[in-house]
Order: sequence, then C-alpha cells, then structure tokens
Amino acid sequence: MRDKVMAGPRHVAIIMDGNGRWATQRGRLRLFGHHAGARRVREIVRACPDIGVKYLTIFAFSTENWKRTQTEVAGLMSLFRRYIMREAKALFEEGVRVRFIGDRIKLDEKLVRMMDDLELMTADNSKVHLTIALNYGGRDEVARATKRLAREVKAGKIDPESVDGETLARYLDTWLLPDPDLVIRTSGEARISNFLLWQSAYAEYEFIDTLWPDFTQDIFAQIVGNYAERDRRFGAVPA
Repeated sequence: MRDKVMAGPRHVAIIMDGNGRWATQRGRLRLFGHHAGARRVREIVRACPDIGVKYLTIFAFSTENWKRTQTEVAGLMSLFRRYIMREAKALFEEGVRVRFIGDRIKLDEKLVRMMDDLELMTADNSKVHLTIALNYGGRDEVARATKRLAREVKAGKIDPESVDGETLARYLDTWLLPDPDLVIRTSGEARISNFLLWQSAYAEYEFIDTLWPDFTQDIFAQIVGNYAERDRRFGAVPA
C-alpha cells in the first residue's frame, strides 16, 4: 500500500474565477459579481484557522486582466482600495498577516501606498498569512526574478556556476512563503492561468464548477479535508 500524507494542506492558493458570470446570471453588471467575490474572500480567510490552513494566496488581478474594458478595470481598482480600507482593521485584529505579490509599477500610487501600509500594519501577525496576487503573472514574476538575479551575478555577488533552482526561488515574489500544497480553481475552468507557475510544480489541483461568489466555507473545508486522501509522492516510486 502506498503511504499517504494524512495532513491537510498548509498552504492553499485559489484562482477566484466566476465573478462576472455570477453577476450576468443575475442580470447585473460584472462589477456586482466582483463585489460579491470580495465579500467571499472575507469569509474564506476567517475559515482558515479552523481547518488548519496557515497560508492562503488568492489571485485577485492578473497581468492579462488589463485587457478588460476600461470600466471594469477602473471598477476593480476602486474595489481593491475599498477592500483595504474596509478590511484593514479586521485583518489586523484577527491576526492576519497580509502580503501583496505582483508588479506594482502599473498600479496607481494611492493603491500602492495602501498596500504598503496594510503590509506594515499586519507585519507582526502570524495566525493566517494572506497573500494577494495583484497585477501578477507567473511568467512575469519569473522574468523579474531572473533580472534581479542577473544583476547580482553581473555585480559579482553571485557565482553563476552556483545558480540553481533554489537560488532563483529566493528572487521570486513569494520567497518568504512555502510553496502551495493545494491550488483550487472555481467556475469550471480547468487551466492554471499563469498563476504561481514555479511554486506549484508539485501542488495538488482541484477544479470545481462552483462560481467564486458561491464558494462557501463548507465547500472549502470539504476540499481541504479531501486533500488528505491524495497520494503525494513528489516524483518518487512507492516501495
């Protein structure tokens, strides 16, 4: 019999898909769905301690999402600012540490200041580590990490012959975080959409039909519970 890792996932990453479709099904604008999705984030973060999830990473806005209509993009940026304003105090009081990953260059200065302030405010918290991927793309992250590493090599700080996978990982946005054990995508789409490409090399994936605004704490707990039944060998052959 193969040995199974009978522990739940320590780090769960979620591709929160389906907000727009959820709103369309109700005859509402797409932004209505995004607001509903933001409320769902609050519930899922609060559910983490009870089901043993220490790290939660959510995909809020990708580098490709700039292709959406100007109205939707502006609405999303406003939503991100509103989320930080409304949730900052509660996140701090509930022991949540917040980090943002992604390229901040294209984000407006006010939003970036709010992101910086929230990271600083929650820096000493450790009950749940919430990472929000904002203007994030996996390929973009690896490209930016490679540039930083190349500069260090050029400056003579790193021997190029010593560079390996662990070296590059230290230059990724997620260098302080463990790799995700489980990646969940909602809405019925079965693709990874350029999310945590490097970090998820050995993650388990769960693709579910539920649209993100309908993703409840009970569904989350069930998926996390089912994780313990998976056979994780990390490339090894069972004895």
